[in-house]
Amino acid sequence: MSTAAAIIASLLVLAGIIGSIAVFCARRMRKGIVSELQAAVAPPASNVVQVWEVDAPTTERFLQDLAREKPVRFTAQQICSFTNNYSTTLGSGGFGVVYKGQFPNGVKIAVKVLKKRDEEQFMAEIGTIGRTYHINLVRLYGFSYDSLMSALVYEYLENGSLDKYLFSDTQSIGWEKRHEIAIGAAKGIAYLHEECQRRIIHYDIKPANILLDANFLPKVGDFGLAKLCNRDNTHDTVTRYRGTPGYMAPEFSLNNFRITFRCDVYSFGMVLFEIVGNRRNAIRGPTDSLDWFPKHVWDQFEKGELGTMTSSRGIEEKDREKAERMSLVALWCVQDSPDARPPMSAVVKMLEGGVEIMPPPRPSHYPFSGGMDVIRSREDSSSEEATSYWYKKSTPVMTKYERQIATL
Repeated sequence: MSTAAAIIASLLVLAGIIGSIAVFCARRMRKGIVSELQAAVAPPASNVVQVWEVDAPTTERFLQDLAREKPVRFTAQQICSFTNNYSTTLGSGGFGVVYKGQFPNGVKIAVKVLKKRDEEQFMAEIGTIGRTYHINLVRLYGFSYDSLMSALVYEYLENGSLDKYLFSDTQSIGWEKRHEIAIGAAKGIAYLHEECQRRIIHYDIKPANILLDANFLPKVGDFGLAKLCNRDNTHDTVTRYRGTPGYMAPEFSLNNFRITFRCDVYSFGMVLFEIVGNRRNAIRGPTDSLDWFPKHVWDQFEKGELGTMTSSRGIEEKDREKAERMSLVALWCVQDSPDARPPMSAVVKMLEGGVEIMPPPRPSHYPFSGGMDVIRSREDSSSEEATSYWYKKSTPVMTKYERQIATL
């Protein structure tokens, strides 16, 4: 009896083992079949790559695609690697320090490391330039943000900023190239104001923020003060000064005065004066007197002697017409009333020479000197009325041609 029971027990154990093996094999087979079916019906896997893990050709394609897409988030360790442990400094200021670096494939970059985790500036730059792509705007490749640091990764521009050529005794740019730089920068700002889905006000247009690539193609940069605005809003609420003294529009000095995108137009007008003069607008004399170049331009225009002024600034006869045209555009841009200033698309047209520029009214000699009464007295004029004063669509040559056709 005991022998029979032992045999039965052994058989039961053996049957259990065989059954377990069968179940295990069946599950493995079913899992394999399911995996094969999933692979057969699943869409192709996306080719997601990371810039620091791929070879040079793939990185180059990645960076080209990146120019039209969202910026990449890098880690602090990757930023350290890109900059070779922050070994080469390009510049510094109140915002922080800019370091030179490069991606693994050799593409050069400029890394701006912000001071004191300036979250407002960080969000301003990511939220504005990170949404845009234009040949005359600095390209943002990516950023880094953690408890240790905030950094922005930009394309590297070999020739630095415009100010070092306008205000230097050792480096200079010829007039023809300065004229091209003015038009390119104007196109970049016009894109921010008029072509983006949400209007972007830069708030700090100046030569130091116009960067130049290897061919001196201008690109507007430094969006640390920039703001996105809905197109339906006619003005922006500003609680403090924005910009750099000498380039800020006069309305910033007034309490409760509406600030519009035309504050950038004023700043650009001040830049145009410096491009024409190839000098700073304000120079202190030996007796502490102020040599204010915009006033000199107006005085010469009022006398009908803009040609004399351009000649004194070393501009050749063949380039005088373009220089005089730029001077008139500058005078229009720095009008006291924001509504009297042309939009940047009109500025581009006037600089390019396809229209006849109308004589500008007299602006203030110094920023803020007009005061509240001057600005408000001009603000009431409609923008449609002001528009008719900037330029005529037909040039004198076209008008002469039209008259000849009419007499046939």
